Amino acid sequence: MYTEILKKYWGYDSFRGIQEDIIQSILRGEDTLGLMPTGGGKSITFQVPALAKEGLCLVVTPLIALMKDQVQNLRRRGIKALAIYSGMSRGEIITTLENCIFGDYKFLYISPERLDTEIFQVKLRRMKVSMITVDECHCISQWGYDFRPAYLRIADIRALLPDVPVLALTATATPQVVKDIQDKLRFRKENVFRMSFERPNLAYVVRPTDNKKDELLGILSKMPGCAIVYVRNRNKTKEVAELLQAEGITAEYYHAGVNQLNRDLRQTRWQTNVSRVMVATNAFGMGIDKPDVRLVVHLDLPDSIEAYFQEAGRAGRDGQKAYAVILYSRSDQTTLKKRVPDTYPDKEYIRKVYEHLQYYYQMAMGDGLGCVREFDITDFCRRFKHFPVQADSALKILTYAGYLEYTEEQDNISRLRFSVQRDELYKLNGHDGKTESLIQLVLRTYTGLFTDYVYIREEELAHRSGLSRHEVYELLKALSVRRIVSYIPRKKTPYIIYTRARVEAATLSLPAEVYEQRKERYEERIHAMVEYAVNDNCCRSRLLLNYFGEKRTHNCKQCDVCLSHQRHKTKKLATPRAELSQQICDLVKDAPRTPAEIAKQIDSDTETIVQIIRDLIEENKLVVENGIIRYFCTAQHERL
Repeated sequence: MYTEILKKYWGYDSFRGIQEDIIQSILRGEDTLGLMPTGGGKSITFQVPALAKEGLCLVVTPLIALMKDQVQNLRRRGIKALAIYSGMSRGEIITTLENCIFGDYKFLYISPERLDTEIFQVKLRRMKVSMITVDECHCISQWGYDFRPAYLRIADIRALLPDVPVLALTATATPQVVKDIQDKLRFRKENVFRMSFERPNLAYVVRPTDNKKDELLGILSKMPGCAIVYVRNRNKTKEVAELLQAEGITAEYYHAGVNQLNRDLRQTRWQTNVSRVMVATNAFGMGIDKPDVRLVVHLDLPDSIEAYFQEAGRAGRDGQKAYAVILYSRSDQTTLKKRVPDTYPDKEYIRKVYEHLQYYYQMAMGDGLGCVREFDITDFCRRFKHFPVQADSALKILTYAGYLEYTEEQDNISRLRFSVQRDELYKLNGHDGKTESLIQLVLRTYTGLFTDYVYIREEELAHRSGLSRHEVYELLKALSVRRIVSYIPRKKTPYIIYTRARVEAATLSLPAEVYEQRKERYEERIHAMVEYAVNDNCCRSRLLLNYFGEKRTHNCKQCDVCLSHQRHKTKKLATPRAELSQQICDLVKDAPRTPAEIAKQIDSDTETIVQIIRDLIEENKLVVENGIIRYFCTAQHERL
């Protein structure tokens, strides 16, 4: 039955790799963990069994871009799917959840942060859920590189749906994380399917250089095709993109601080090959499906093998030859190691940040439980003389310790509602031409404006009206002053949510599993990343696979280390035989030696050296006595 579903909706005759094994496992009602590399076809493993089962598949994922993309893809195939994500109004969320109860929908995509809301849990009890899919499931493990506390709430959902099987999926997990995922998701028994993480078409390269920008230009000039260039900070994305543009290479830049419209436009230009290179922070790539990326370059070292493997894996997903290149300089190791005290400041500093947070909100002792406050980290750091990086890290550790929930920057989209009824609006006079045109455009673009707040995008209205974004903003503000609309402009705001009442900073408990153990694991990941970068002896593909617990005995024969060894071997074999013969004779003239001692002294492979020694003995140029090689004339002289 499930093979017919694959053919009907996706047009494939057969499954790839471990897809079918995972599908059979979840259809048997077994909790299942699937380890599949980027591009391995994860979505098929839950979408096919969900269509084969009666009811709704709940898909937990942190990636809003992926949610929207997969919902659209499913709908294009005639499959009913919905998503709940930040930016939706309460009315929209309720409508979506009601549709899941009564509308015969097959998929509901939801972020982990939404799982413990009262409205979701009330509606969930009335849904017929067939299976739960947890994407990026490594986020549930405190030992993983990308732990997100909100993922721990999935276990509570399992308690509400005790007979519903879970399918957990990830592209990056060490053996320790694999075990922890199953424990945290309350698997009834261990059940793991592994697909090899080996990428035969992807060549891993580390290129030492003191001039990364020139090296990058050189690589891009020699290698055709689409590329991603990863850098560490936001400012550098723009700087590198402008450098490439100045050299005639079409490039975009992307980071979390770019507004949504520009992010979408830049991503579209890159995906449609209008621009060749995307220069980005690690905010770019998750949920982006572009199979023909030929090159991924890292100008800065990531702080874990897991992050690097995932980012590098975005190259060559079409199965054609591709390259993942790190440009490495001597200072990178020092820079990377400096992230440890930034990410794990000392405990006294964390307590100080906690205390200053109470002063910031004027929170009395014993108060705060359940309070939600907007948080401006720049203002907080200015007032209490903190550095933003360390303060941000301290707040995350306080989140892990359970004292608060520090949400990263939330993009609160602008909201608009008409304060007057439709009939009154048409009776109003005195609008200038721009205002009248904008009102008409808003009415054509959005619905429900007279009953509830609707999320709007000023960039979209500006683009369609020919006005600037600032003009749209000012016109809507003017209409708000006249009480014709209620306009809440967009802003990006992190939040602090108090999960416990305020306590004395001195009594703050930061146990080993929250601080010391996590810090130690972070240091181990950094050490592994540095070891990978400085390695010049072991095949890079084997190093990566071994890190994820996959033992391989063969080399990839295409990374820079393998190619270097091959060149060295070829050079040895290319040495003229007469020259090697003379070197051997000169050595034993100087002093008798064993074959092993001779091989150590001469730059060629042992097999070739042994064969030449045999030939020289047959030619009576050398003699062997008790395993010692002597020059023939010297041996004769010693006998005399």
